Amino acid sequence: AFESLDLNKLESQIKSIFAAIPYNNFSGSKLYEYEGYYASVLYSYFASLGVDIIAEDVTNRGRIDMTLLLDNYAYVFEFKVVDSDSEGSALAQIKERKYYEKYQDKYETIILGIEFSKKERNLVLFESEKI
Repeated sequence: AFESLDLNKLESQIKSIFAAIPYNNFSGSKLYEYEGYYASVLYSYFASLGVDIIAEDVTNRGRIDMTLLLDNYAYVFEFKVVDSDSEGSALAQIKERKYYEKYQDKYETIILGIEFSKKERNLVLFESEKI
């Protein structure tokens, strides 16, 4: 998906990853209510691909949840966990804080706002934009 810049495929792959995690893994735990859970699963998945990843990537205006560097592209991710319905705040935060500026000079930059639902325990909003 990254090599072909197929962000629809990436969205589908992320949904499949979280759909495959057995519900009984959460017995007695509310891990799925925390952003760090989703970020850690995706970090592990992306790391297994052998790409350069920066978790909690610091900028002059805050922290990018995750940056993935591949070839000439910087993928800037912001993750949010919502109660049930998507809110659209993940991509908005990247734009508001201009997290992409750190990479604009060296890479073609794609920003991704991803929201996960506590109720669904999966992706409920996947927004992207090439900057």
